Amino acid sequence: MFPSNPQMAIRPNVLSVQVPSPTMSYQSDAAVENGAEAIVNPSKKIENDMMLLGKKIKQHEENIKYLRTHKNSLDDAISDMQVTLGKYHSSTTPKIEDGDLSHMQSEEATVGNIMKHEKSAAAIFCQLKKRHQASHFKDVLGVVATLGKVNNDNLSRLLSEYLGLDNMLALVCTTYDGIKSLVSYDKEGSINKSSGLYGLGNAIGQTLEGRFNLICLENLRPYVGEFMPNDPQKRLNLSIPKLPNGETPAGFRGYAVNMIHIDNAHLFYLTVDGNGLRETLFYTLFSRLQVYETRAEMLQALPCIYDGAISLDGGMIRSTGVYALGTGEEIDVKFPITYGVSHLPEAYIELEKEMKELKWKRERMMEDLQREDAMLGHVKHNFGVKKQEFLGFLAQSSPYPQSSPYPQSSPYPMQYTMQATPQGRSTPR
Repeated sequence: MFPSNPQMAIRPNVLSVQVPSPTMSYQSDAAVENGAEAIVNPSKKIENDMMLLGKKIKQHEENIKYLRTHKNSLDDAISDMQVTLGKYHSSTTPKIEDGDLSHMQSEEATVGNIMKHEKSAAAIFCQLKKRHQASHFKDVLGVVATLGKVNNDNLSRLLSEYLGLDNMLALVCTTYDGIKSLVSYDKEGSINKSSGLYGLGNAIGQTLEGRFNLICLENLRPYVGEFMPNDPQKRLNLSIPKLPNGETPAGFRGYAVNMIHIDNAHLFYLTVDGNGLRETLFYTLFSRLQVYETRAEMLQALPCIYDGAISLDGGMIRSTGVYALGTGEEIDVKFPITYGVSHLPEAYIELEKEMKELKWKRERMMEDLQREDAMLGHVKHNFGVKKQEFLGFLAQSSPYPQSSPYPQSSPYPMQYTMQATPQGRSTPR
């Protein structure tokens, strides 16, 4: 017999039973109910998607309506300004003075020298423009040499030499589309010589050969800073260089970028940011190139020269530590000369600037319209896909023929409002 152990308690096996709490039971029932609703009535999500797309369609249509109204008002304002500017032209008798005649001859001489380079892109463009056949290139402003003027022949010669012939003959476009209109490529990456500047050049008997520079304004990094106050030429407000002792270098005449005279039409609103030629094209070409009276004075100013300098007696520093020595190269393509003679009243110049701004705003408005129209088409397409998905579901889920809740004559419901399935009624399976 075994002795009894009073300390040893008998522990029967207990069956553990977990009773669900009321909260857990409610959550479980809700999950089952939601799952059942998703299975029984999946059309609800499609209807919600269609309702959201309908609201987007309505919003895009309202945006387009607003933009078109605003565009029409801009068209009216531009038309009125053109009439006013036309009255200025008709009421002002043009005067031809010695300075004006020299100015005209200088421009013609520049274009004539460009056209001597017969096989260049610049010469072909000028020839097409002369024949009024350059309408294909609406985003092309022209050749660098024709887009700016200076007030004396010596400065014209020096600045043209500094830039070099390739840059003086470069074509300038406002957008990259302008570049694509000039030159296109086939699938193998070869130049398509039957289109663009190549094709038109062949048509007039001038074959384009070699490389040429194209400058796209919208891809340039423009000058960021202030402009000289009340300056009709919109010159850049660049700080005057200072020597280590705080004094201005002797013989400093100014910055080359501000010595270029630009036509009023090219001072404002040539890019989507509203920039003109000075802060884009000429700031890129000249940067902060300084101009001095003599070579000796230029060399004395070396401590404050960072982006190159030229002197009116022929000295040239291309960049810090890079000197151009020897006899200067004579370039036949130079900037035209202007004498600053203007017979146009200040009100005319201001009105021309305002019209340029309105035209710039209209171009941006047209871009917004095209964007909204594309987005509207995309949303309408998605709406049509959802509608077909909804109708397909109804056809598959019902054993009885069902009519569409939306008219078959139109792909979209009236005012883009959705007919929701009545609550509490599920579609038959």
